[in-house]
Amino acid sequence: MATTSLTTPDRWSLESWFSGFGKADYIDFKAALVADIDALKKRASALGSDANEIVGVINTLEAVGDRLGHLSAYLGCLSADDANDEAVKADEAWISTLEAENTKLLASLRSALAALSDAAFDSMLAESSLKDAEHTVKRLRHEGQHQMSAEMESLAADLNVNGLHAWGRLYDTLTGKMEFEMTFPDGHKEIVPMSRRRALMSEPDRKVREAAFHDGQKPWNEHATTLAAALNGIAGTRLSLYGRRGLPHFLDTPLFDGAMSRNSLDAMLEAIHANIELPRRAIRKAAKLQGTAALHYFDLEAPQIAAPDEKELTWDEACKTVDHAFSAAYPKLGAYFREMLAQRWIEAQPRAGKRPGAFCTGSQLKHEERVYMTFHKTVHDMVTLAHEVGHAWHSCVLRPARSFAAGYPMTLAETASNFGEMILLDGLMSDPGITEATKAYLLDQEMLRAHAYLINIPMRYEFEKAFYTERAGGELSVSRFSELMSEAQRKLYGDTLLPDGTDPMFWAYKMHFFITGVSFYNFPYVFGYLLSQALFARFKAEGAAFLPRYEAFLAMTGSATCEEVVKKTLGEDLTKPDFWATALKAIEPSLVAYERVGL
Repeated sequence: MATTSLTTPDRWSLESWFSGFGKADYIDFKAALVADIDALKKRASALGSDANEIVGVINTLEAVGDRLGHLSAYLGCLSADDANDEAVKADEAWISTLEAENTKLLASLRSALAALSDAAFDSMLAESSLKDAEHTVKRLRHEGQHQMSAEMESLAADLNVNGLHAWGRLYDTLTGKMEFEMTFPDGHKEIVPMSRRRALMSEPDRKVREAAFHDGQKPWNEHATTLAAALNGIAGTRLSLYGRRGLPHFLDTPLFDGAMSRNSLDAMLEAIHANIELPRRAIRKAAKLQGTAALHYFDLEAPQIAAPDEKELTWDEACKTVDHAFSAAYPKLGAYFREMLAQRWIEAQPRAGKRPGAFCTGSQLKHEERVYMTFHKTVHDMVTLAHEVGHAWHSCVLRPARSFAAGYPMTLAETASNFGEMILLDGLMSDPGITEATKAYLLDQEMLRAHAYLINIPMRYEFEKAFYTERAGGELSVSRFSELMSEAQRKLYGDTLLPDGTDPMFWAYKMHFFITGVSFYNFPYVFGYLLSQALFARFKAEGAAFLPRYEAFLAMTGSATCEEVVKKTLGEDLTKPDFWATALKAIEPSLVAYERVGL
């Protein structure tokens, strides 16, 4: 790995996973994994009603899954790190075929579990080797009751390699190579990698934001037909499979994947729409600070109050700030963050060729986590760092658990990441040496997060729900995608956006719409944000005494539904709009303070 002159490394190391891509240990690992999956396929295809054999397949499949996940995470890291590496892309395509084989294994196992009588299943579940895996095994049985025949599921797994997931790989490859010529306000021009555009649209200088928005829009418009085909293909495949599996609604699968009920989702959205004026007030204040009647879409992620020292934030400074906030409030989290830095588990170096976005991944095999992002010297990037480390800490807490008790849903994953963000921002605000100017700046940052989670992400949900509803009747055109996006933005933002202030092409460049491993990659973020508000309110009220309960919450996330986890740890009912409204209204004190800035 390349060295860095920074005090704190901003370039990750993956060498504890493999000595290098294409090296002997990597090649041997691949060969052994293929052989073991082939052997397991034979066992799974012959599964009958023998409970002992089913248990054996479950445990072997879990172990094979750890190895497959390890290899997949490694390739995902390499691919994000360098979108132009064709050899890595080839292996990513290859591992898709291996994942398809694993999907077939799961289908066979699900069918066998579904065929068992209730009594036989309960008896099998009591087997000691399945201890702590009961939740996952029950979910496998439930899925088995809603799947096609073994032959059809096998065909679907094969076709997804060159269909559904190929669309996702196309998107990653295309966007990873995207760049655009930008004319800066001073007149000079640069070729800018698309991964930098979001940071430029967070610049305090509105002219920079405007230029990045309009110049950066050109590649998305040029590739709009391809991107529309990809999105149509992804949704069309899913809808066809849902129909074949007897699933009546396109939300059934994402809700199952999120381990939450439709009642909880509806209650959350009801509370948001009933209280939408709270986050809208934050946008109206931002517009006043900016001196405009409302905001343009390219203003939404920009600070309206500059950092008091007006200096760019260095990587070293960002890491020290996050470390201080974590260590003061949650010493174990602070120690873990320092370990991540020391072990070089975080990739943040800005470079051409990197894929846009940020993520946390990890290996159950190695019990290690990795964070990927691109640091462009902004507070927004520092908050992203805290967010992703929150994810990593969640996985760290679950290290002692077996894999079938450590696979938490996105809904609960986003809770941990938002909790990390809140610790950072609260730590900054509670610093006794903080000035009024810095407080105003931090309030601005907090309100940026609030309206992103409470307006922007629900807007994405509204768009995607409308898209899937229409997609059931046929493919959508580029213009229709843009119309639906503008409609969703107007519905959620109301008059807080300028008359010409929508971004019709947001559907094309928002990566989450094109992730093929999960569908409706939006409402879990809102869920996590609001649930983290509730958790953080308890933390503020109870202090350090709450942290063991918080860790118990994290530890339970892979072995229960969202409703069960929250009921047991907080004693709350997620199906009640009042719970969500209370969590949402937790932003009001900060909102009121923000509205007073400059008065």
